[in-house]
Amino acid sequence: MQERVFNFNPGPSTLPLEVLQQAQSELLNYKGIGISILEMSHRAPEFEEIVAEAEKLFKELAGVGDDYRVLFLQGGASQQFALVPLNFLAADKTADYVITGSFAEKALKEAQKIGKVNVVATTAAEKHKRIPKQEELNLNKDAAYVHITTNNTIYGTQWHYIPETNGVPLIADMSSDILSRPLDYSKFDLVYAGAQKNLGPSGVVVVMIHKRMLERVKEGLPNIFSYEILAKNNSLYNTPPTFGIYMLKLVLEWLKKFGGLPAIAKHNEAKATLLYDVIDEDDFYRGHAEPAHRSYMNVTFRLPNDELEKTFLQEAEKEGIFGIKGHRSVGGIRASVYNAMSLAGCEKLAAFMRDFKKRNG
Repeated sequence: MQERVFNFNPGPSTLPLEVLQQAQSELLNYKGIGISILEMSHRAPEFEEIVAEAEKLFKELAGVGDDYRVLFLQGGASQQFALVPLNFLAADKTADYVITGSFAEKALKEAQKIGKVNVVATTAAEKHKRIPKQEELNLNKDAAYVHITTNNTIYGTQWHYIPETNGVPLIADMSSDILSRPLDYSKFDLVYAGAQKNLGPSGVVVVMIHKRMLERVKEGLPNIFSYEILAKNNSLYNTPPTFGIYMLKLVLEWLKKFGGLPAIAKHNEAKATLLYDVIDEDDFYRGHAEPAHRSYMNVTFRLPNDELEKTFLQEAEKEGIFGIKGHRSVGGIRASVYNAMSLAGCEKLAAFMRDFKKRNG
C-alpha cells in the first residue's frame, strides 16, 4: 500500500486508520453472514442492531440519557438548516440566530424562508474573528429557539462557553466539533452534525434531540421532514445511508476506546497548540481568530503575501501534508485537526511551518 499522507482536509476528512482497516476486513463478509454491509437490507436485524448500538454509544459519549434520541439521517447539516425551522418555527413565533460565520449565515437564510427570525448577535463586521459574549446576545424570552454554530470551520473560531437562554430551547450546529471535547450536552435541546469531520464519512447527519422537542414538532409536515416521524421509525423511515452509519458506529467505538471526550479533548488541544505556538512566535504567520476564541478543530492563518501562500501549499504537499488550503471565500491556510488527526501529523506540519519561515522569512 502506498504510504498515507497527513490529511488536513476540512471534510470529508481523515478517519482513524484502525477503523478503515476494520471496515476493509469486514467489507466482503459482514460477521460471517455472507454479504457485505454495502449489500445489507436496512430492515435486516443485523443492521437494526448497528443503528441501536450507534445511538447507545453516541449518548454514552455525550453523557445524556434516555430523554434524548439520536437520529442518523441524510442531507447533511444543510438540510437541517431548513428542518429545524420547519419543525419548530410556528407562524406566531420568532427564532433567535447568532451569526458567527458562513454556515451560521446559511442557516439563517434558510430559516428566513420559513418564518420570522431575529439576528441577536453577529460578528460579520469583524470578519468573524471572535465569538460574542453572553451579554451581547439580545435574546427574546419568547423565541421558539436559539440557534448557534459551535465551531466555525472557515474562520477558525469556537464557542468556549454554552450560552444561557433562560428556558428557550438551545439548538446547535456542531458539524465541525461534535464529540471533540466534554460539554454539558444536556443544556442543548437539539444538536446536529454532518458526520464527515469528526464522526465518519460523508452522507450521514446526526441529530440528537430531546424528547420534549419531539412533542413540539409542527403538525402537517411531510413525514420525511418530521423529526417525530423519523424518531418513531428509529432512523429507518426511508432507506438510510447504511454504510455511513456502520462506519460512524466504528468511529464511536474507536472514540470510546481512546478514552472518550476527556481524552480526545486533551489530544485535540495538544495538536492545535503545536500550530498556534508557531503562529505566535512572530508576525510571519498571522492567525485569523482572536486568541481567546480560537478553534481546536480548524487552525486558520495567513502568510505575508499570496505568492508565499502558494509556495507554502505546493511545498507542503510534497512533504505529505494535504488539504490545508483555506476556504475559497477567505483564502489563506487552514489546518483541520479533527479527532482522527494524529499528533504526529501536527508535529510534522509545525516543523514544516518553522522550516518554511526560516527559509522565507
